[in-house]
Amino acid sequence: MTRRPYGLICPISLACEILEPRWTIQILTELWNGSTRFNDIRRGVGNISSAILSRRLKEMEALGLVERVEDKAAGTVDYFRTDKSIKLEPAMNALAEWAQCNIEAEIALSGADASTIMWAVRRMIDLAELPRRRAVIRFHFRDDPPPKYPHYWFVVEPGAHFPELCSLDPGREVDLYVETGVVSLGAIIEGRSSIEREKERGGLFLSGEPGLARSMGRWLRTSVYAIEGTAQLS
Repeated sequence: MTRRPYGLICPISLACEILEPRWTIQILTELWNGSTRFNDIRRGVGNISSAILSRRLKEMEALGLVERVEDKAAGTVDYFRTDKSIKLEPAMNALAEWAQCNIEAEIALSGADASTIMWAVRRMIDLAELPRRRAVIRFHFRDDPPPKYPHYWFVVEPGAHFPELCSLDPGREVDLYVETGVVSLGAIIEGRSSIEREKERGGLFLSGEPGLARSMGRWLRTSVYAIEGTAQLS
């Protein structure tokens, strides 16, 4: 990172010099959410190129924010937060809570990306609240213009830790169809709206197995930052 420093001794400014480079905080957040492999980090962060992610991870490793662990026998590489990064959690939590309460929902959700949202939803599905059998849930984004991939499928297998996320039809019978929009679904998982409210305003439509539709509020968890005082979608 070759940038001109602020030239200040202010601790906040010094922290910004480390954390300001584009994608640094987003990468830390994705590591915080449990991703350790390069491709998983890239999918979770969103519109980052592989080249930039590779460069940023090297820079973060040099700064002591990330530890790179290579298993030569398995041919795998994992990235983990260091103690230095973990100590940032209170500050990052405070930033998230401030944003939830002080940035209008329409502004916060306006740049949302369908594929990134679905990767987040993958982590938010509570498998314990789904039937103990294979379940297939199809999401269709009705946005205009449509996203690059307007359809996504979650295939949930018994005993799996996470559902399988597909952007191409897996060829399985669908149990629940979810028709929605990027802003509506983003508002639900961020606690800016609710399932019932989006149904009423036409932002969410469910069809298929009644039990899965009725229990969506249980199997789809919301963000840990969905607190009282969150700026709501109008």
